[in-house]
Amino acid sequence: MSTLNPTQPSSVEMVRKCGLMRGLEPRWQEALAAAGMVRRYKKGTQIFRQGDECPGLFIVGQGLVRIYKLAPTGKEHVLHFAEPGRTFAEVAAMGRFNCPAHADAVEDSVCLLIPTDRFHRLAQTHHELCLQLLTGMALWVRQLVGLLEDLVLRDASGRVARHLLQADPSGGRTPFVLPMLKKDLASHLNLTSETLSRTLRRLAESGLIELLEGRQIRIVTAAGLGEVAEGLLPAEFE
Repeated sequence: MSTLNPTQPSSVEMVRKCGLMRGLEPRWQEALAAAGMVRRYKKGTQIFRQGDECPGLFIVGQGLVRIYKLAPTGKEHVLHFAEPGRTFAEVAAMGRFNCPAHADAVEDSVCLLIPTDRFHRLAQTHHELCLQLLTGMALWVRQLVGLLEDLVLRDASGRVARHLLQADPSGGRTPFVLPMLKKDLASHLNLTSETLSRTLRRLAESGLIELLEGRQIRIVTAAGLGEVAEGLLPAEFE
């Protein structure tokens, strides 16, 4: 059964809601939307494989896409999840590189694909567009630096706490559902599934979060969880 919203966003709406392109002037947003092609992917569909020629820049309009790498041993590491408003394969498209990772549809998904050649044609013709895109890329790089900071400077509790705070759209007012399987979240945070489950239980036992049915979580105290994210652990953790 499809999970797609029957009110599918238009190409222009997908570009306007895209974090990378939100700051562009409307004329450039419309030009990029006109250059794009809507693509629909059923849950479990492989969108591209690591090493493939990059088809272009993808903007997620609906659904969820998992971007991951596979080691020669077969070990999988999730780099990030692209939800509505997020892009993937953007760096490969801009640099004309082969795809550096795999991409699968975790849910039935709708994406806007701006083919590499069309994207470069617009960029080469309109230098103002390039300058405005630099701002969006700077924000993307800042997010990447934040991820690296998590992996290097934060322990398991800090990583999990920070991710929960970022994943909760209500700011602690209502429960939310983790948009990914726990094994995928563990891989994304560079943890084992056992460590993730243990950390979630400890956060719940300390009264910072509440674990509900399925993948539902409620943040009980955002301030306390924020302290854990910054490395200030409650006494129960020591």
